[in-house]
Amino acid sequence: MIIKMFKYLSLAPALVLGFSIEACALDVFKDEDGHTKWQHVANFSGSVLIILLSITMASLLFSRFKLRTRNRELREIKQNLEKTVAKRTENLRRSNEALEGEIAEHKATSQLLQSSENYLQSILSSMPSMLIGLNNEFEIITWNSMAESISGLSAADVEGKNLWQVYPTITVSEAQVKSVQQGGQPQSIKHSQRGQYYFDITIYPLGGSSDGVVVVVDNVTQRSLAENMLIQRDKMASMGELAATMAHDVNIPLQGILRDVQAVASELGLKHPQLVALLEDAADRGKQASAIVNNLLEFSEAYASEKHEADLCSILDHCIELAKNVLAEPQGLRFRDIHLSRHYSDGLPKLMCYSAELQQVFLSLFRHCVRAMDSKKRKRGDYVPELCVEINEAYDALWVKIKHNGEGLSPQEQQEVFEPFVQHTSPAQPKPVLQENRLSFSYFIVTEHHDGELAVTSDAEQGTVFHAQFQLKKAG
Repeated sequence: MIIKMFKYLSLAPALVLGFSIEACALDVFKDEDGHTKWQHVANFSGSVLIILLSITMASLLFSRFKLRTRNRELREIKQNLEKTVAKRTENLRRSNEALEGEIAEHKATSQLLQSSENYLQSILSSMPSMLIGLNNEFEIITWNSMAESISGLSAADVEGKNLWQVYPTITVSEAQVKSVQQGGQPQSIKHSQRGQYYFDITIYPLGGSSDGVVVVVDNVTQRSLAENMLIQRDKMASMGELAATMAHDVNIPLQGILRDVQAVASELGLKHPQLVALLEDAADRGKQASAIVNNLLEFSEAYASEKHEADLCSILDHCIELAKNVLAEPQGLRFRDIHLSRHYSDGLPKLMCYSAELQQVFLSLFRHCVRAMDSKKRKRGDYVPELCVEINEAYDALWVKIKHNGEGLSPQEQQEVFEPFVQHTSPAQPKPVLQENRLSFSYFIVTEHHDGELAVTSDAEQGTVFHAQFQLKKAG
């Protein structure tokens, strides 16, 4: 705009000169004498210049007005741009804040999930139970710390693999797991090993048949041992009093019956030999009952005594003589009719023990042997019952073996014979050992009162052997 203004100003003299020349040609500015009227020329030129300056000023003012208008428009555009930028910046900030909030919420959720997962994993790891999760293909998906500790296998080594391929010694069978998976109902199984350990095994279905199962193995050894100890202590606490009471109550009429039987037998003499034979048999049975009473009295009197040194051979000999008088199956085998052999090592040391309790242990074992041999004799007429008793010293301990050739124990019976009570939850499992055939009281006396061991090995053809071990300890 300024360049155009200077351009117009530079043309002004030329225009004035042009007008002057043209005016000279027309003699506009001359007087009558032919003289040029310079005043008129000057006025005319000044007017032209004023007009041009006015036009220039108007142009400048118009340009300034347009410049101010443009500047205002630019300011408005700038303000609009600033508002737009500010609005978009605010929107972007809000979006960023919202995004950051979502990210923070996502992180919090992730942390919560991770914390929950860690907490759940911590619970599973700290559980005193062995927990195994299986999918529908019986592949391991969960293997907690207790499972690692018991099996010796890490979770990384077993996950995704078949349970029975990586851990074939587990007491749960594939058939049991399939039964739970198909039936949709939990199943409980009890497993024990002669007082060494006790497990409660529970199999839980996870929804449908395609969701797999969870196997929970609870080690209840301490609880079971404590329960067994309480049971046996209750027995021991009440047995002495009960034995003494029963012995006194039975002994008085029994002695009267024996005297009457002997008197009747002496009166009949040789006149009625058959009646005399019956009376003699009755007297023999009465003496057997009297021996039982005396044993009860002896046990009740000796129960509360302290441990003392005793000859284990003498204890067993006394038990054998007592068994000859008291052990007999109804209408069946009597202990005195069994072929008995004894093998005692020479120079055996004495044992700190409760003599009366060990007598009850060996008497219970002999009773168990008589029942097994009587059962076999009823099935085989040519059977000859044999019983062998051995005592040896080895590894700072006295070892007692009582072996018979009667009916053997099944693996299930060998497992349960020393248990006070076993309840089977599955009808497919064999029936438990009858209560009268159990030896839990004997097992308690040997293991708890004498810090020993009592075990059994059995074979259907060879018979059964009871093994008792007693550690040798000095008196006091």
